Order: sequence, then C-alpha cells, then structure tokens
Amino acid sequence: MGIVHLSQVKKHYNLGKTVVEAVKGVDLTIEKGDFISIAGPSGSGKSTILNMIGLIDRPTAGSVSIDGADIAELGDKELTRLRHQSIGFIFQSFNLIPVLTARENIEFPLLLGKHGRIDKAKREWIDFLIDEVGLSDRKGNKPAELSGGQRQRVAIARALVAKPMLVLADEPTANLDSVTGEQIIELMKKVNKESGTTFVFSTHDDKVVRIADHVVRLRDGLVVENTRRS
Repeated sequence: MGIVHLSQVKKHYNLGKTVVEAVKGVDLTIEKGDFISIAGPSGSGKSTILNMIGLIDRPTAGSVSIDGADIAELGDKELTRLRHQSIGFIFQSFNLIPVLTARENIEFPLLLGKHGRIDKAKREWIDFLIDEVGLSDRKGNKPAELSGGQRQRVAIARALVAKPMLVLADEPTANLDSVTGEQIIELMKKVNKESGTTFVFSTHDDKVVRIADHVVRLRDGLVVENTRRS
C-alpha cells in the first residue's frame, strides 16, 4: 500500500458562488524511499495534493492514508502530532526565522512539541546535517546574510532535523536560478539515497523533473502520467 495512499481524492474550493475543482479524482501510492516529482502547470492541482499529503487540507471526497492511518478518522490533535512527527516541509519561500542564525533555524523544530530540548545526540545530528548540506562555514549567519540557495539548504536541513519519514517540497526551486535549483534537487536526492527518506516535490520545471525516480504529471486536477523510472 505504500506510506502514502490517495484513493479517488477530490478537492473543491468555494470562491464566492463559484466552486473550483482543484483535484478531480486522483489515485496515487507513494512507497517508502520514493523520490517523486508531482509536475504540471500552475493550477493543475500540485500544491493542493501536497497540502493533503501534508495534512494541511482534508479532501472533499476520497481517502488519504498516511502510514496506514486514514486521515478522515483522525482529530485535529492527532493530525498535528502525525504532521510534527512524520512529515518535514520545504517551502519555496524558505520560511526561515529572520532573527535566528542558520543553525538556530535548523534546531527550531526540535524545541517544539515532544522534542523539547536539545541533548548531545541531537547536537551531533544537527552538526551532521549542517555539514551534509554544505553550510558548516555559514551556520552562524542569519537568513539575510545568505544567498537563496544557502537559505534553501537551511530549509532542507530543518525539514530533516526531526527525522521524518516523509519530506514535502512545494516548488523548492521556484525562487532560485536554474543552476542552483538543480543543485538543490541533487542535494535532496543525495539525502534520499543515503537516508532512505521519502521525498515528494512539486515543480513545473522539466529540468527538475528529469532528476526524479517517480514522475506524476497533472493537468486540470487529473493524473495524466504516473511513471516509475527505477
């Protein structure tokens, strides 16, 4: 069944008196260790699907299961706990905290919820991640002192710090030049191969799509391609 399963998922939004059908009946299974691109033009439903997988939105119809749990059967507290424990997010706008250094931004999720404090083992893990994303010489810098690519590297390390089973990246290269964007996707793939963490990212950039092992293409809220390359 995979760690994520969508079955005939639909998502509708009301804009005044108009009903917008963002997703019109999608079936999708994501296996542990997948490196999957959800591709398509703006308005195709990419972000909506990521939001449902990330437990930010609930489907209008159909079912979404994460690690065997049907999200329709979970209350808000259970959804929040599952999101914090199992899912990491990488945003196209980075979403870093401006007053914190790169290292402090990476540490931040470990100060929330069940984590609470940072012990020696967690400090060593943070050091490993900082080195892994190539920021050892920039960990004391605040976001304003970093390039776009460096800020996205901080965001990747932050998404990984709580050791989630799944990392979701919504257009992670959108605010980067093409060379830096490809480097960021290659970095995500390196982490995927070394750690087995499942990555799902949305993009409209075919150069980025080519790096994925599993490609799902959307058009007008429907899957028009679902291809595994490995």
